[in-house]
Amino acid sequence: MDGDLTPLLALDALTLRARLASGALDAVALTRACLAQIAEHDGALRAFARHDPAHALAQAEALDRRRRAGLPIGPLHGLPVAVKDVIDTAGMETANGTALDAGRMPARDAFVVARLKAAGAVILGKTVTAELAFRHPGETRNPAAPGRTPGGSSSGSAAAVAAGMVPLALGTQTAGSVLRPASYCGVTGFKPSFGAIPRTGVLAQAPSLDTMGVFARSTAEAALIAEALFGHDPEDPATAPAPGPRLLEGALSQPPLAPVFACIGAPLIAGADPEMRAAISELATALGDQAFDVDLPDEFSAGIAARERINLAEMAKCYHRYEQRGGAILSLQMREALAAGAAMPARDYLAALDWPQVLNAGLEKLFERCDALLLPAAPGPAPEGLNSTGSASFNAIWTLCGLPAISLPLLETPEGLPLGVQLVGRRGEDARLLRSARWLETFVLSGETA
Repeated sequence: MDGDLTPLLALDALTLRARLASGALDAVALTRACLAQIAEHDGALRAFARHDPAHALAQAEALDRRRRAGLPIGPLHGLPVAVKDVIDTAGMETANGTALDAGRMPARDAFVVARLKAAGAVILGKTVTAELAFRHPGETRNPAAPGRTPGGSSSGSAAAVAAGMVPLALGTQTAGSVLRPASYCGVTGFKPSFGAIPRTGVLAQAPSLDTMGVFARSTAEAALIAEALFGHDPEDPATAPAPGPRLLEGALSQPPLAPVFACIGAPLIAGADPEMRAAISELATALGDQAFDVDLPDEFSAGIAARERINLAEMAKCYHRYEQRGGAILSLQMREALAAGAAMPARDYLAALDWPQVLNAGLEKLFERCDALLLPAAPGPAPEGLNSTGSASFNAIWTLCGLPAISLPLLETPEGLPLGVQLVGRRGEDARLLRSARWLETFVLSGETA
């Protein structure tokens, strides 16, 4: 395919997949289009930590040969995917956002990368992460507003999708590292239920919280890639031997009744900017009887603090090796966090581990009245400046509880800055959450909120 390949990048991943499967589009042509977009824009945005055009094209060429030979192709055949640089890729450097791991070449692929390859995806490159996937930001700029943070820690993956450099990307979340950058950059970010996607071969920060996530431009596209990653891995004790859900089919299905949303108020909403409050209020008004307001008990504020204790304590254990190898290279922010985790009393850490069960018991009654919780995906638009990744205050509690959550790019400020709408579902009901999310996506984009 010759000529301008840019129009390909405007197509959604489902359309691209259909064209690739039929032979109407070659994987090489699509990969070249993505590489051209990276060459044009990534010098300013710095979403990619590294990518190898020759290696990406070699993968695409092999996939095209496979299709032309009439051999079976996978559900992601020919689709380029970017991978956060805390996820191991065999033969491709995985530096975890720190100079201490510069030049690190994993011997094997992470579970999710192996799944992507088995599904026929092209691994386009590794995206920038905050230092060790925590809070010290990387170099990535926000495509929606270059002077504002792209969020973190999955900053590069969110920015790469937002800038049209790749249709799909992988991230990770321990507090809000998928949902927050998705909100700030104006893309869809999906964090499945805890344990739904194996984390083998992924940097462990806090194993009680660490969760895989995906970025795309819409709910259906997020469902497409996430479905290929769900599964059981005996090397990850958080996973269970159970059949994976039909996420894409669920997302595309019509709910038997229009979903009902519980609009979350206190204590979380107290941290929202006026612009976000106004936008969420307008959405709730447009939903009418399909939305109701609810305040959460004060225990949820305590739960946020409990998640922080778990994060710090487990990170102090997991990252002790970095302190031993060269603690002075770590950022001051990281060193202070590791010191706080190391000083955590065992009593406080063990008590914090009880909180998910307590909070989920209360949420169970709420889920009997609604299909999903609705609240901001971030306090407001991306904050100005590049010295912070922003606040995870609207995401962290759901990560603690292990619930599936999605950020949808449905709202914006009067100046046009993205505002993400977050939906949260019952644990294990990821397909139902995606169905409700796509319904809401269609509702808003159809103009019914006007």
